[in-house]
Amino acid sequence: MLTPVTRTFLIDTDTASDDAVALIMALRAPDVRVAAITVVAGNVGVQQATRNALYTMELCGSDVPVYAGAEKPLLRTYENATWFHGRDGLGDHNYPAPRKVAEKLQAVDAIIETIEANSGIVLVTLGPLTNVALAVSKKPAIATKVSRCVIMGGAPCCEGNVTPAAEYNIWVDPEAARIVMRSGFPVELIGWQLCRGDAVLRESEIEKVEAFNTKLAHFAIECNSHARLSLVLTVHLRVGCAS
Repeated sequence: MLTPVTRTFLIDTDTASDDAVALIMALRAPDVRVAAITVVAGNVGVQQATRNALYTMELCGSDVPVYAGAEKPLLRTYENATWFHGRDGLGDHNYPAPRKVAEKLQAVDAIIETIEANSGIVLVTLGPLTNVALAVSKKPAIATKVSRCVIMGGAPCCEGNVTPAAEYNIWVDPEAARIVMRSGFPVELIGWQLCRGDAVLRESEIEKVEAFNTKLAHFAIECNSHARLSLVLTVHLRVGCAS
């Protein structure tokens, strides 16, 4: 029997409901070690996103260091997505404050230090690319030490989720995206087209998750309630406009 190889992740996130589930999956995966979580402004402001990351980490029983980062895009006015995820990014269910706090080191420096200490690390980005762009601009050599740079961003073959052409993460800070794409990172772009359709849980699948009857399973579903409602309303509006 082959022994699974542990992969080391560095996750950069603008933690709202979808990213919370992604963090749960990574933190609970037996073959993944999350070396650090860095946080950027996106779905919600960076302070709220950091709080959400800390809360999710604590629910998973993890002690991964969390670092707060950029509060706004490189050049553009910051645009959040609270209309989709709720004011707190987690569906406005008044989750308690996390017990832990973010590390004092700024996210950009944490990215550099974590990559340099873990050659071959997998860099996973779930939000705007501001932190990563600042890090690779400050220390270009880190691009050669990453084995994979998996980016949730772009809408290459479908309509976007903020404009007909644009996906939110790239739209928020396209200048940062340009820097990262041209940096030498081994980029793997996971576009918006892969986040729709069968990637979305059906009601029967939601019931199966809730049937685990654990606090973590319930949180994974509940925190996405606002996002699920937003999706339903969006579909109804599109159908109404088309009819």
